[in-house]
This record gives sequence, C-alpha cells and structure tokens, in this order.
Amino acid sequence: MEGLRRGLARVVSLIRREALIDRRTIRRILRELQRELLKADVSPELVLELSKRVEERALKEELPVGFSRRELLLKILYEELVNLLGGESKRELGLKRGAVVLLVGLQGSGKTTTAAKLAYYYRKRGLKVGLVCADNYRPGALEQLEQLAKKVGAEFYGRRGASAIELAREGVKALKARGVDLVIIDTAGRHKEEKGLLKEMREIAEAVKPDEVILVLDATMGKRAGSHAEAFHKAVPLGSIILTKMDGAARGGGALAAVAKTGARIAFIGVGEDVDELEPFDPPSFVSRLLGMGDLKALVERMRKVELRARPEALLRGKFTLLEFKQQLEELSKLGPLRKILELVPGAPQLTPELEKAGSENIKKWLAIMSSMTLEELTRPEIIDKSRMLRIAKGSGTTVKDVRELLAVYRRTRKLLRRLSRSRRGLSALGLS
Repeated sequence: MEGLRRGLARVVSLIRREALIDRRTIRRILRELQRELLKADVSPELVLELSKRVEERALKEELPVGFSRRELLLKILYEELVNLLGGESKRELGLKRGAVVLLVGLQGSGKTTTAAKLAYYYRKRGLKVGLVCADNYRPGALEQLEQLAKKVGAEFYGRRGASAIELAREGVKALKARGVDLVIIDTAGRHKEEKGLLKEMREIAEAVKPDEVILVLDATMGKRAGSHAEAFHKAVPLGSIILTKMDGAARGGGALAAVAKTGARIAFIGVGEDVDELEPFDPPSFVSRLLGMGDLKALVERMRKVELRARPEALLRGKFTLLEFKQQLEELSKLGPLRKILELVPGAPQLTPELEKAGSENIKKWLAIMSSMTLEELTRPEIIDKSRMLRIAKGSGTTVKDVRELLAVYRRTRKLLRRLSRSRRGLSALGLS
C-alpha cells in the first residue's frame, strides 16, 4: 500500500499548492487522483463514480465560514475516499463469551495464520480462546494450526480421519468443555471454487451454528476480491470479511474498494506476518493514514462542527438527511435542536411523544441502524432499497422491520420540518427572519 499512500499524498500536496481552486484546477487534480487509484487496481467504474462526486460537491457545496475552497476540497476528498472504502462506521463483531466463529476462505488466502491472529487479538482482550482444525484437506494444516495455537496461548482441537463437519462439531464441544470463551474454526480452502466453498461453509454452519462467519480474502487479488465477497455475502446470513496481506499488496486499495462496494463489512485487515499484526478496519483512520496527514481528520472535524452550528438554517431549507437525523437523535436526551424545532410546528407534539415513548432502547437501536449505513445512504436515504435494508439490518443486529420503522419516523420528521420552513411564526421564534 506504500505506493498508493505516496500517490495520494502527492494529490493532497497538489491541492495545497494551488493558488486558485476552480473547475479547471479540480479536474486536473482529479486526473491525478484517478491515475493513482487505477494503479492500485481500483475498478474504473468506482474511480469514475468517486471523481464525479468529488467534482460535483466541490463546485456546488457552500463554503463554511472561516474556511478556504482548498480546505473544502480536502474535506470532500477525505469523505469520498472513506465512503469508497465502506463508510464512517467500522464493523464491530461484538463477540460475547461462548461465541463460535467460522473462518472460510480460498486456498492460499492466509486463513490459518489469520485464525491464530484472531485468537491472539481476543486473548489480549481477556477471552480464553480455542482453535479448531476442520481442514482435513491440506497436508500439514493440523500441525501448522497446533503450533500457532501454542504460540498465541490458545487451546487446540484437531485429529485425523474425520470429516470437516465432524471435526467442527467435536471441536466446539470439546473446547467449551475446557472452559473456552471463544471458539475459532479453521476450514479447508478451495482454489477458485466458490460453489464448493460456499456449500461446505453452509454444511459446517448448519452443524455448529456459528455466531459469526468470516471470509478471509487475499488483498493481492485486487478488484477480483469483490466477486468473491459478493458470492459470500449473498450466501450467509451472518458475515464479515478479513483482508490479508495488506502490507505488501499494491492492489490492496482495489480489494478494499471492491469488497466495500458489495455491502459486505470488512472487520479486520492483516498488515504483516506476525500474530499481532491484525487491525480492526476503520475507514476514516485508514484513509487518514493513506493520505499521510494526521491533521486532515482534525480539519474535517472542525469543518463539520462549523456546519453543525449552522444546521438549523439548513434544516429549515429542507436539507434534512438521515445524517442530520442521526446527529439530532444523539442530542435528543439533552433536549437538543430537534425537539425544540418540532415544538414550534403545529401538530409536532404528535411526533415528539412518539420519539420519547420509543425510549432509550429504541433510540439506541435506530442509532445502531444508521451506524451500519454508508455515508451515501445517510445523505441520500432515497437509495435505500430492499437489498440495502437487508444488509443494514444484518450489520446492526436488527431486522428489516426495524429499518423500515426508522425510515418512516425520519420521513415524518422531514415532512414536519418542511412545514416549519413555511411557518413565519417558527422562523421568528428561531430568530431566522
């Protein structure tokens, strides 16, 4: 990823050197951005989509008070790269004591090593972890996983002469009898045989009923990782992705973008060979590192705070997205702007008690749902169709019915805010007229 990091850092440097940020300059900068992303094996379709969005936003968005057009362009570039790689929220597995994790992957993806890394990660967080070798196909798999289990201090189960399903079932039972908190099952890989891989995965999953099924993908396959992730994502009700070999993968950016585009959630990335080199994947932090600018995230946060202070005017102009709704729900318990605005609208008391009646549990549920949405979905809720609802529900641990309920409340709130925009009494009360 070093090549991509250097390339994106050059783009940022180019933005900062420009005296005038106009349409011509923006297009020249975007050509450099396109070149670097294509070199990282990001698909041309995604590169074009990102370029169009950056250009459109850079030319149309209002400039926050106290900031330059150059800073606005940097903010937009940061946000769109985060969106390209999966959005603001990171995938929290939320594994509890007694959980079972099933690892699947293609041959050569680094699955067995990843099983040990995952065991080490959760052992460091206070769980007693056990590893099960359900790979009865690859020579040496049993010995390799047993050695790795000893290295990371995990319990181990494995034997010869049994089917993968028997090994998985026996392993879970045996390790839980030893008081293991988290069981990680390593399965055999198959070379480019998605149907066989998914069939075996479903059979083992039916036998052990895992709390999480994780697909391990090799980042060196670049944008081809997307097709594998998509097949997996459609086949299982629970699922996350771990991308391995990100440290040496010139095509890692392409793999990340392709997988994120499918809607599958990337939970971890492997950034080295050692057992401690597994990182939770956090798109904003990852993009900050890629751009080589520790201060860029701080710039984005400062600009967002300025925009939030101007939010009542934006809301009254009808610019009320799920992103604003999420922010206002977070403020609701503090008697934030949403409630104060709604109280000014005739008929709004019908909605305010509805939110209060929902209670903190429902508010938490709605916030979890919105945290599982991409930035594009939060800012353009109209694109959320049935397939997106299903993905959002899975990612937030809720149901499609819960997602529909949230969207219905959002639409009612937006309707009331539009009514407020035509109410001179409300405008006067807010000091905006």
